[in-house]
Amino acid sequence: MSSHHIVKEKQEPALLIANGEACSKNLIENLLEWSPFVHVLDGAIDRVLDLGIKVDLVSGDFDSVKVDLENLKKIQFPIEVHHTSDQNKTDLEKGLDILIQKGFPAVNIIWATGKRFDHTLANFDCLIKYQKLIKIVVLDDHSKMFLIPPLPYVFQKWFEVGSKLSLMPFPEAKLVSTENLRYPLLSEDLKLGTRIGSSNEVLVSGIVKVSYGYGDLLVIEPKD
Repeated sequence: MSSHHIVKEKQEPALLIANGEACSKNLIENLLEWSPFVHVLDGAIDRVLDLGIKVDLVSGDFDSVKVDLENLKKIQFPIEVHHTSDQNKTDLEKGLDILIQKGFPAVNIIWATGKRFDHTLANFDCLIKYQKLIKIVVLDDHSKMFLIPPLPYVFQKWFEVGSKLSLMPFPEAKLVSTENLRYPLLSEDLKLGTRIGSSNEVLVSGIVKVSYGYGDLLVIEPKD
């Protein structure tokens, strides 16, 4: 796969490919459109190479990977290979550390959901851990997911009428308020195990606003 546009270094979010369920070719092509820096976790490298994607960096402990690294350096030149052996962090955490060290302010992550559910939950935990270090958006064929910061920040985005929008506390978000959703919230609290804001709906085509006082709030934009 190749892109049609070239942008300045780090102007676009990096693309980090984890080792979960693969997404559609269309989603990958859309994310590659502006030639992002592509970072692949070692467990996914064979599948990524089969798709013909140009990889800029691969990282991991490479213990369970059969890929010939010397050959990989030749066919994907110039590619960076980072050996990350810290067992106190997940592969995704170590991958994010590398991107942060390189100065990337934002990253789109794919193949981070599906397959093992414990891995999926661990990957979502990274959103909380790294939210002040790098802007993270997780995408798959069904949803776009990201954390929003508390007030004074206000999430504002245009949606078509009927679009679904879920607000998930991680584990809680206090004083949540919304505008232009069918089930409005006015300075209300959300908490896992008590009350969540799943499958809300855009009331009229236009701007939706979401804000909250403190805690952590995940916004999910379903595609179906």
